[in-house]
Amino acid sequence: MTALGFLYPGHSGEDDYPRIEQLLGSDIRVDLVHTDIGEDAHRVDALREMGSPQRLAAGVEELRHAGADAVVWACTSGSFVHGWEGAQKQVRTLAGAAGMPASSTSFAFVHAIRELQVRRVAIGATYPEDVAQLFADFLRAAGLEVVGVRSSGIVTAAEVGTWGEPEVLALARAADHPEAEAVLLPDTALHTAAYIPALEKELAKPVLTANQVTVWEALRLADRRVHAPELGALFTREPIVQV
Repeated sequence: MTALGFLYPGHSGEDDYPRIEQLLGSDIRVDLVHTDIGEDAHRVDALREMGSPQRLAAGVEELRHAGADAVVWACTSGSFVHGWEGAQKQVRTLAGAAGMPASSTSFAFVHAIRELQVRRVAIGATYPEDVAQLFADFLRAAGLEVVGVRSSGIVTAAEVGTWGEPEVLALARAADHPEAEAVLLPDTALHTAAYIPALEKELAKPVLTANQVTVWEALRLADRRVHAPELGALFTREPIVQV
């Protein structure tokens, strides 16, 4: 049994995690602990506080007792708002507190993009413009080319959590760019797990969504690779054979 641990802020799109668990197979368990969100606002100061060491540490003990093999801070904006170096420090601190491999959704996107062997991406963000641009800056710091950023201007995760398939598809269409090799939907408050095949069929390219890449990242940390076509192109890559 592989146990994947997640620290998820508040209550918005967490329904994606049991859905993804069902698609991964019976020997993988998804353990999700809700962290205190503080102020629900896609605002830089609020997001930095949301991902503070104290808030993350509060949920770590429960995951450790559950026997998690790895932990991921399941919040994109609560990591990239610290910048590349700050987000790395956040993950190092989390790993130290947890006593296990750790990462965040922001780094999950970077690793997933590299897994797909693409470089040019477009972003469809629910966030306000200034926060969306910080995510673009984070990806550029990883050496990626951001060819377009679409902002929806939504301030709260609670509102994002009310979106269904029509709104998600509309965001992905609006974000797509002719030069983009993949489209990214970075908010973990956004329900996407049930829509990924439809998104990729509509855009005819890989679509990476926050909760999808978060679970993939935990699997990567736990040295597991799962073939799950219903979770999109990211989960259909064959293992790389070392020669």
